Amino acid sequence: MILPSASPANVALALAAAAAYAVPAAGAGRLSEQASRVALLVAWLLHGSLLAWSLLGDSPRFGFAPALSVTAWLVLTVYAIERQMFPQLRARWALAGLGAAAVLLALVFPGTPLHASASPWLPLHWALGIASYGLFAAAVVHAWLMMRAEHHMRHADDARAGVPLLTLERLTFRFVTGGFVLLSATLLAGVVFETAGLGRWRWDHKTIFSVLAWCAFALLLLGRARFGWRGRKAVRMLYIGSLLLLLAYVGSRFVLEVVLGRVE
Repeated sequence: MILPSASPANVALALAAAAAYAVPAAGAGRLSEQASRVALLVAWLLHGSLLAWSLLGDSPRFGFAPALSVTAWLVLTVYAIERQMFPQLRARWALAGLGAAAVLLALVFPGTPLHASASPWLPLHWALGIASYGLFAAAVVHAWLMMRAEHHMRHADDARAGVPLLTLERLTFRFVTGGFVLLSATLLAGVVFETAGLGRWRWDHKTIFSVLAWCAFALLLLGRARFGWRGRKAVRMLYIGSLLLLLAYVGSRFVLEVVLGRVE
């Protein structure tokens, strides 16, 4: 199960990325702003190199842990971009910890190689799905920041000026909208690929959870546009949809790879 086919370079990159992530995660209150930023940048670059090595090589591997690793890297990419526009955005230590955990998890559970007989469109379907994972994960992070900012505002216990609450709310729904578009494209691509390969659309656990997640996000966006949903009600629906989406691929693959020990 652990590192059945990982190359020494792959292991070295993974351990270096995890160690680099651990620096800002463990030293959140002790490192200077510049040192934390440099450490996170080094970790992000090493993580990206690791993903390129694993997914773009001669034998790309897919599984629940690689999916989480790509998702974490995408969220960190979004954070790096937003940090340029909102320097007061503070989530570095939490995201660094998430990155370290995702890298190590993918090292322990590297997934399975892509079958030679698989559809040539499968990587596109997978890429669309993981991109939607990344946007929804970014939405969840922003929703958490939004709830934290609301809590501090209610209790007047935060002396530091953070990102304005309305700005966080607007960013959250932008990520939800983008993720919903990509999830819709993922489901549509899945219908096309399954119909072309099997002559019908297969209703398995992954499909059912994906459709339920799509319905939850559609309801969230409809409630926002029609009834002005915001605050805890909107965040609760976002969490429900994200949990369903997590169960769709990551949860199904975890059961197959770890619980049942099956390789597909």
